[in-house]
Parts: sequence; structure tokens; C-alpha cells
Amino acid sequence: MRFSDLKDFCKNGTDAVAEGPVALILIEDEIEVAATLRHHLQAGFKSVIAFMPAGMLLHEDLESTIHRVDFSVKHTPLAHCAVVNAVIPMTHGTWVYYCYNAEFLFYPFCETRNITELLAFHTEERRDAMLTYVIDIYAGDVQKHPSGVSIDDAWLDKSGYYALARNDPENHNHPKERQLDFHGGLHWRFEEHIPANRRKIDRISLFRSKKDLELREDHSFNDEEYNTYACPWHNNLTADIASFRTAKALKRNPGSSFDIRTFRWHNSVPFEWNSRQLMDLGLMEPGQWF
Repeated sequence: MRFSDLKDFCKNGTDAVAEGPVALILIEDEIEVAATLRHHLQAGFKSVIAFMPAGMLLHEDLESTIHRVDFSVKHTPLAHCAVVNAVIPMTHGTWVYYCYNAEFLFYPFCETRNITELLAFHTEERRDAMLTYVIDIYAGDVQKHPSGVSIDDAWLDKSGYYALARNDPENHNHPKERQLDFHGGLHWRFEEHIPANRRKIDRISLFRSKKDLELREDHSFNDEEYNTYACPWHNNLTADIASFRTAKALKRNPGSSFDIRTFRWHNSVPFEWNSRQLMDLGLMEPGQWF
């Protein structure tokens, strides 16, 4: 089903979000749009909703399997907040996920278990949100792939990730409980080209909607428990979003494009497109889910 704009979707799109989990895909450009949508359909989301420019074409099979909202992500300030915060009041207790095109969700054992199984277990652990790390992936050869994107020649950093305490300005800048700011990947290696407020790689991409919940600019929520990486008793599941988004931006921006002859360094390894590699590298946590 297609909606003319976000207002139309909020008014008439209740059926599209009636059953979760729901995936909200924000389409910024034409790069790997079909691959992104198909990846999340295959993950088992009950509903996949693409927010994309009105003039952009989609494959016929995707037009019949996803919901589409005409919406200019690129020209909407804080588009992720606009979309997610518009959808939250339409749902109640529904698991919602959001990402951009050329981003791909991976979670522990995703090759054999679907997203509904993952979130059922997470719910049983009394968790209403899941921390996801945005893991930068990038083309191994930017001469062949000047956009910085290549599904068939994707690489990632195997090390260089770290976490810093997240201070609470309302509590004399004491560290917030079970919250950290995570860094690494291209965000870290090319930080001189990335604004300071966009260098974190943590995002609460999976969450359970509820009344008065609100997504903030930094991809955190106004309910602080949603922003924690685990409950007080043990480690919980976390997930990854393998993302070409930073590589795209660095190669598109004239201020950084000509400074970057390659994204690869001595700690680059080919991305294997599976959850085992990400778990082996310590980039996501299976928790008590075996």
C-alpha cells in the first residue's frame, strides 16, 4: 500500500503497523534500496515500511510486499525522529525497528532464527529495547566503487572499538547506570570529517512502543531504561547494523572524498555477512540466548 505523505500514513496506515515487529526503512538515496528492503523482509518482520522520495522507482515484487510512504528523508531535518515519533502513537506495545537504506540488521543466530523469535526471548527477559551497534562496512576498492559501497567487496574493522562513560548532566555529570557511548569504525578513523555529535556508533534501533515514548536526536529515548545495554542482573542480547552509510557520506562529501584513497587499513577484514563473524569479533552479545 502507498501513502502520499507522513500525515496520510499516520491517518490511514494503522493496519500497516497493527502486527509487529515493524521495520521502518528511511531511504536517503537510490543505493542498495532493494537489497535493504529484501534483507529485512527475509529477517521476518511482519511489516516493512519504506519512507522514500515520491519519484523513486521500486521493483514490482517490492511494491507488492512492502508499504510505501512518500517522504523526503534527505530534505527533512531529523528525519529519523520525525518518522519514529510519528509511528509510536500509532502502536501500543509493538516492537519497532528503524534504519536507513544500505544498512542491514544482524543479530545472534539470525541465519536460523527470525526476528520474532529474537524479540520474544528479549521480552521474556523483561527488556523493552535492544542496543544495536552501527558497524561501518565499506568497499574494499574505492577506485572500482567510488560510492564506497559494494555488497560483493564489503570490509569492516576487526578492532578499534571502545566505550566511554555516558555522563548525566542532571546528576553532577556522574556516569549514567548501564549506559555507555560506543565508538569505532570509520566514525573513529575519520573523525576529523564527522561532527562530534555524530561519532557514536550505538543506536536503540529495536524498541517496544508505549505512550509518551520519544526518540531523541542522538538515537536515544526519553525513557532512560530504554538506553541501557543490559538489565542489572546479567548481559542481554545486542544486535548490529552493518552500515554503508558512513562510507557513502565520506565519499560523497567533497571535503573528505579526495582525502580518502582507501577505507582499508591493517585491521580491515572482509565482511562475511553472517552473525558468527560479528559475535567472534565481540561486536554483539548473545546474552542467555543459545
